[in-house]
Amino acid sequence: MYHGRMSGPSVQEQHAPNNHCFGCGPSNPQGLRIRSFLAEKGLVADWTPAPQHEAFDGVLNGGIIGALLDCHSNWAAAMHFMQAEGLDAPPCCVTADFHVKLRRPTPSHAPVHLEAHVTSTDGSTATVEARMTSGDTLTATCVGRFVAVKPGHPAYHRW
Repeated sequence: MYHGRMSGPSVQEQHAPNNHCFGCGPSNPQGLRIRSFLAEKGLVADWTPAPQHEAFDGVLNGGIIGALLDCHSNWAAAMHFMQAEGLDAPPCCVTADFHVKLRRPTPSHAPVHLEAHVTSTDGSTATVEARMTSGDTLTATCVGRFVAVKPGHPAYHRW
């Protein structure tokens, strides 16, 4: 588990301050507003649920868990491509597919911790593994593929 500092601007705030994505957009006041930070291996984030994020009393909704893992993984891919290709800014990435395993109920009364890192790349596609913990308990994992889009794609320049 990452025990470093997560302060200052997040990668989303640095590279996409006007992004209005529900999961990671800094400019979406009704979204989840994930704040991801570079770590030794990939990205990390802490996020605190609110009552409207519950599936039922005390348990985080599975769709919210999926959104958190999807957006955090997408940014791990984007930052990986930026660093690997020596770019000034991360390319816009989109989700090709992702699979979430809900390993145990995620409590909604405490912050969750997210970690994501690229495990392989193939051209403009990155495979990312991610995990969510609550305290010391692993509650969800995710494996997904994320694609850096080119001009002409609707998501190009969305950040």
